[in-house]
Amino acid sequence: MSNGTPLGDFLRARREALKPHDVGLPEYGRRRVPGLRREEVALLAGVSSDYNIPLEQGREISPSPQVLDAVAQALKLDGEATDHLNRLCLTASQRPRDRGETGVSRQLLQLMDSWDHTPAFIVGPALDIMAGNSLATALHSGFEKFDNLARMVFVDPAGRTFYQEWERAAHSCVAEIRAAYGHDPESARIAEVVAELSAQSEEFAGIWQLHDVKGKSQEGKHLQHPQVGDLHIKFAAFTVNGAPHQQLVVYQAEPAGPTAAAFETLRSMATQPKQTRTPVPTADLGGDEHQRRTTT
Repeated sequence: MSNGTPLGDFLRARREALKPHDVGLPEYGRRRVPGLRREEVALLAGVSSDYNIPLEQGREISPSPQVLDAVAQALKLDGEATDHLNRLCLTASQRPRDRGETGVSRQLLQLMDSWDHTPAFIVGPALDIMAGNSLATALHSGFEKFDNLARMVFVDPAGRTFYQEWERAAHSCVAEIRAAYGHDPESARIAEVVAELSAQSEEFAGIWQLHDVKGKSQEGKHLQHPQVGDLHIKFAAFTVNGAPHQQLVVYQAEPAGPTAAAFETLRSMATQPKQTRTPVPTADLGGDEHQRRTTT
């Protein structure tokens, strides 16, 4: 995914994203590098340039927590980005080996089936759709496949109209995959998805190089369904108990509002709500296969 190291690539990208005036430094004349210089980051962090350069080059493999905290402050990293920085410094032996269940539990599938008024689905670290209820499938019926959120945003033509705030959705998808990558830089599935989307979308490749990190959180979305029109939703994402790299995503509508009525229309259009499970291979969950639901 890069010719450098994960740590070095992240530090370089975050350094290049800052301008001298962002950190209170003067800016004189023409600069030969985008963003801050390594020496300026070292000055702000209170470390020597001789130390900061090999840190960014990935040759310093065990920086102290104090140094990492100082560099994070110098680069103005938020909490999620700082956690990501610390995870990138972990060795393979320091990373958690127990990734929980590799498939979706029967109890969770039954729970999603019972939410017939709310779209709900489960995504893996690379944003693969592992399972979804009938309303979630109907909501995404305008796409060629309801299989991977990032592919749907960047590659499927329907993504440009479905996601009314497309740039926001695009940056969110990439930041979420980048966050998952920090937990498992050796994930074969994440590497596969990043390689495929980078080859198919210059926009994905460009955003991936920014190294922005952000997990899913509660926020609103403006969607446009080809049959029921405008949808204004709020969503929440929850970690699945026993499978920490899976997330349950639930879309909610304002009660008695237009979006709630549109959900009811979609529910009535789901003429075949019964779900079957189809195996989908995944390497990042540590198992031979996981289960995804599709409407049949």
